[in-house]
Amino acid sequence: MGGLSGLFYSALPVIVFVLLNSFFGLTAAIWGSIGSAVAITVLRIVRKEPLQPAISGFFGVAIAAFIAFRTGSAKGFFLFGIWASLVYCGVFVLSVVVRWPLAGVVWNALNGTGAAWHKDKPSRHGYDIATLALALVFAARFVVQRWLYDSDYTGWLAFAKIAMGYPLYALGLLVVVWAVRRSDKRLKAHAEAEPAPETDAEAEERLRQKYAKAPTTEA
Repeated sequence: MGGLSGLFYSALPVIVFVLLNSFFGLTAAIWGSIGSAVAITVLRIVRKEPLQPAISGFFGVAIAAFIAFRTGSAKGFFLFGIWASLVYCGVFVLSVVVRWPLAGVVWNALNGTGAAWHKDKPSRHGYDIATLALALVFAARFVVQRWLYDSDYTGWLAFAKIAMGYPLYALGLLVVVWAVRRSDKRLKAHAEAEPAPETDAEAEERLRQKYAKAPTTEA
């Protein structure tokens, strides 16, 4: 997520956009937000930080700025993020419906722990709850920011975008952490309860004892 620096990087283009729009107009705000996103990308390159968040952020800002330019309205800058939240919410809910909750899929894919969690019903249910918690985060973003958008509260829309960004997402991640720990504890207990796989030497000894005890027949 990038920690505090990630929070700053994600908030900076929004702050720049709102301030420049207030003092210099929409055109200056559009170019200023794009310029800040470019500056963040360059800074990450210089500091040898991961580029993926910066690149994703740049394209997000570029799309938002393009929509603001096309609509001729400052609030258009936030329209892409508003509808993206609704799409994310739908995807998370759908993953629960098809019994492959995204919280579990993504976490275990990133950590290379396989699909053992999916075979354990309580673990899957825990990830269901975590996924729905994240879906609720995106749903809250959509409802609040859409209302502010329709009410033309551009300044409050910027505040809501920042306040409902990483801070609100962090609350959802707390539920994910709970689900992960719960699942890991269960899977570890199952692994310890299972008998250790038989080695070749043990299999050979077992067969030797078996045939040594077998009754002999006389011709």
